[in-house]
Amino acid sequence: MKLFISALAIISGLTTATQVAAEQQVCMPAAEMKASLIDWYGETPVAEPTAAKEQLWASKHTGTWTLVKTLSDGYACVVAQGDDWTLSSQDNDIVAQLGD
Repeated sequence: MKLFISALAIISGLTTATQVAAEQQVCMPAAEMKASLIDWYGETPVAEPTAAKEQLWASKHTGTWTLVKTLSDGYACVVAQGDDWTLSSQDNDIVAQLGD
């Protein structure tokens, strides 16, 4: 739970505009989700998945970010997403703690 709260705190603190996923979550096979984030948005994982199987992806080039939850059935769903991703050197320490 602490890791999930940390992930949300990072997202809130590092973005100037956020967009919560629509009421109908976007879900697809996890491999397809990964390929989509890489190919369509140029995003890469910011940290290892949390104990809740949530992982933050972001692109320093496009400024987009996506919080993804992997489910036990092999699917992955977008929990939240947004624009204007920035990461200061101070925030690198916080992101590193997500994997703990």
